Amino acid sequence: MTVTWSSYRRARRRSRQAWALLITVAAAILAALFWFFTAGQFAAAGPAQQGPTEAPVFDAAWMKPVQEPNPIPAGTAVSALEGLAVKGRAPNTDYSREAFGQAWLDVDRNGCDTRNDILRRDLADVVFAEGSRCKVTAGHFREPYTGQDLDFRRGSDSSRAVQIDHVVALGDAWQKGAQGLGPKERQSLANDPLNLIAADGAANQQKSAGDAATWLPKNTAIRCHYVARQISVKAAYGLWVTAAEKDAMKRVLASCPQQQTIRVQQAATAR
Repeated sequence: MTVTWSSYRRARRRSRQAWALLITVAAAILAALFWFFTAGQFAAAGPAQQGPTEAPVFDAAWMKPVQEPNPIPAGTAVSALEGLAVKGRAPNTDYSREAFGQAWLDVDRNGCDTRNDILRRDLADVVFAEGSRCKVTAGHFREPYTGQDLDFRRGSDSSRAVQIDHVVALGDAWQKGAQGLGPKERQSLANDPLNLIAADGAANQQKSAGDAATWLPKNTAIRCHYVARQISVKAAYGLWVTAAEKDAMKRVLASCPQQQTIRVQQAATAR
């Protein structure tokens, strides 16, 4: 079979075009992977929801502030983030929930345990058990992490639909400085209203002990407040961040550079 020069040139041209297309597709795939493993993983987690831009912090009418070891710096969360130490995770050895005291103590000594305090703070149209001024049995709210409307009904099964999230998860805190805190300080960290938000049970389970590098709320509207609250808790209790965590926080705060730190005392006096 004889191949003419013109046929040979056409074949070479088609081959070069095919290689160019292959290289373009490969570059696009690499770019997509880079995007996903940086900011994109959070966008890909699910469709953005329009929900609350912040979550309650404190109600001075019936709550008392928990003593925090360090003052939270006033000003922007970005500035406070720069003040946090950056280190790797400490070993997760010897971690247990009991290291932070019995769950849901009455740390502020207002006569009600912490779980009921947070339910009362975060829910609307709260219903108390008969004869109790503490035990919350029902209520509803616009859940901050998903942006959905949720009802709370106390019961052996239904209570799990609304859980109390530690904004800085206790497992995360343990690996980033909490091992060096005293028992009373760890107890305060676990019961500080600054570090607690009533949340969708499934979202809370998905978060587990994740930090900002591995989990952010699906409701994008609250992410600035959420990250600022994590930074504020870590500043208050002398906890550090990892490099990946700090980068993730900075990406969130880039959209809200004037986001302020969250301080319980400020919330108390603002009411």
